Amino acid sequence: MPPSWRRTSASSPARPTSAATCSDMARAAVPRARPAPLGLLALALFVALGGCVERARLVPLPEPEAARETLAVFVGTSRRLDPERGFGKGRSGRLLLARYDISVPPMRAPGTLSWPHPGEAPDPERDFLVARAGLYPDAGGFRADLARELRRRDPVEREAVIYVHGFNNSFDEALLRLAQLAEDFALPAAAVHFSWPSAASPFGYAYDRESALYSRDALLQLIGEVEAAGARRVILVGHSVGAMLVMEALREMAIAAPGSPARRIAGVVLISPDIDVELFRMQAHRIGRLPQPFGIFVSRRDRALQVSAALTGQRDRLGNLRSVERIADLDVTLVDITAFTGDSVGHFVLGTSPALIRLFTRADAFDAAFRKDSAGNLGPAIGTILTVRNASAIIVDPAAVN
Repeated sequence: MPPSWRRTSASSPARPTSAATCSDMARAAVPRARPAPLGLLALALFVALGGCVERARLVPLPEPEAARETLAVFVGTSRRLDPERGFGKGRSGRLLLARYDISVPPMRAPGTLSWPHPGEAPDPERDFLVARAGLYPDAGGFRADLARELRRRDPVEREAVIYVHGFNNSFDEALLRLAQLAEDFALPAAAVHFSWPSAASPFGYAYDRESALYSRDALLQLIGEVEAAGARRVILVGHSVGAMLVMEALREMAIAAPGSPARRIAGVVLISPDIDVELFRMQAHRIGRLPQPFGIFVSRRDRALQVSAALTGQRDRLGNLRSVERIADLDVTLVDITAFTGDSVGHFVLGTSPALIRLFTRADAFDAAFRKDSAGNLGPAIGTILTVRNASAIIVDPAAVN
């Protein structure tokens, strides 16, 4: 284990009076058909993307040895480390490596995160808490610990999933979100988190996009460290602006060694990707043969992407694409989850909808979505399937959950 290093984050904003109030404000603030002044768009972004939501925070488990179950999350970050505040929005000139062992609470609903609010005592039965944490002084310790974690997995696959968070995420909440996803989806792989320096502010959209681009080399370095630790399969998962960072890293990888993304990466999942469709097409063509499977989860009810599209002067982002036709020449699977609800703005439905979590923890549902048969066809188990040239689209049916 790395040296002991614990912290708690700075105080969080006041709690909202009710989730319904935030949701109603988000719906009202999202621009519709007519162009909106920049000030209104900024207000929409503030409300739709968490302006009235209390931030998740890392809190130590009072008695680490009493933890029933802990989940190891390995971290690579391009955030600068403040000795007092921990990892914030500042940009580091190098990749920093860490490990957090998260105590997972048994009493919570799938898709939910829970943590002690200011002034409350930590409750291991209900709260995600930090049992142990440490910063590695060098990459060797990181690789050795991750190698031990990988050896606990299937000896054939030894899989690692690298999760790249999205816009408006603090270090704390993105880390806890990965712990929640790994627990809810019964992740069979080692959990690795890449944390880039988001401003963690609804008004920080431009800063966040530039921070994501700033972090391309650091993400590539983390992928190399995970491979060096012995991972035989590396899966990349990117959410929101993090999906753009995943694509940029794959593009850089292909430029350095043509064809290497498909050889080195065993699969890609983009969740609500906040990427211009034409930019995505350019990235994909520069990458060449895409890693397989390559899944894109989209929802036309994603209000955060509606705001993002308005800010960029466009109708659609990749994550709320209305038709697979625009990317039909690419070997990708578009998974339409518009029929499901989760978080209040619909920007992370895959990770917050109990129904979708139940569906995608079934092996047959995963196979139906991403594994093709010998004829190149996807299974029919989870909804309507459309095939347009090289691309496939699955419109997930809520009835498939039952």
